[in-house]
Amino acid sequence: MKLSIIVPVYNMAADGKLEYCLESLVHQTIKDYEIIAVDDCSTDSSMEILTVYEQKYPDIFHAVHSEINRKQGGAKNIGMERAKGEWIGFIDSDDWVTPDYYERLIRKGEETGADMVGCDYHMTDKHSMEIGQIVHNNRREQTGELNEEKYRSLLLDGGSLVVKVYRREIVIDHPSRFPEGIFYEDNAIGNSWMLRAKHFEYIEEPLYYYYQHDVSTVHTISEKRCLDRMKAGRIMLEEAEKYGYFENYRAELEFNFAVLFYVNTLFTYMQGVRPVRYGFVKKLGEEMIQKFPKFQENPYYCERIHEEEKKLVRMQIHSTLWFIAYYKLLWAYRNFRKRRK
Repeated sequence: MKLSIIVPVYNMAADGKLEYCLESLVHQTIKDYEIIAVDDCSTDSSMEILTVYEQKYPDIFHAVHSEINRKQGGAKNIGMERAKGEWIGFIDSDDWVTPDYYERLIRKGEETGADMVGCDYHMTDKHSMEIGQIVHNNRREQTGELNEEKYRSLLLDGGSLVVKVYRREIVIDHPSRFPEGIFYEDNAIGNSWMLRAKHFEYIEEPLYYYYQHDVSTVHTISEKRCLDRMKAGRIMLEEAEKYGYFENYRAELEFNFAVLFYVNTLFTYMQGVRPVRYGFVKKLGEEMIQKFPKFQENPYYCERIHEEEKKLVRMQIHSTLWFIAYYKLLWAYRNFRKRRK
């Protein structure tokens, strides 16, 4: 079989989101493919919708039900266990793709000998095939036969895992599997997959539609989500140690960990979690320093982190109490100014 498309599904029945995704998949122009849609113990009618599609398209569509909620990583792992394709693709169940998305990516891979192929995507908040806000998922200079320089670039700016297809040997034949029970599962193991690739190609066109809405994962802030992000960061480092690429790419991994585990978590937590717990913020900073004592000297950190964020990070590392007080006052003042305008 040429391709396996894995679709993790959880409570996507409302507003036609799931059907819009599935319709884009069952009408792909590529031949010889399968869709493995894994219902992650949904509490709505998502499984019923998947069953209808399985009955309607029995030759290509497989509906699988997980008896327990394992989060997206667990659902993807179930799909990977069943996948038969030479190529593997993942798609979020509220996103969709152009009719020739998989055909074009795989053709590019087979024509060039690439084992990983990506493209750009649309950022959109409505169900439509119109071109929305285009996001460049990768860069032309990252493509071709991969060497150390390109690996470093991909570690820093690898783009989204779902906006790619992979040769089977990179994902199925690799022992890494997605962590289960947490969000940000892609961040945890994506580096290991990229470093197994030998040749990367990229179509500089937006063929994937990334749906943004108020209840999507990226818009939901909670302490549990922050803890999941931290756990994903720890697993990312464990993967690097386990598969022997930590020392060679230490600077890139240090920066990735600082952003994923610490910087993004710190400011997401301060913005969206109430009440702010002193102990959580303090332990976050302490673990960051324990893992990478000199992360603020990292060249990528110095170049890429905003100056105000650097200032606030220095403040938090020095004194969590002062940081929390200052941060709250800063945003109270900014919100006051905003209301006055």
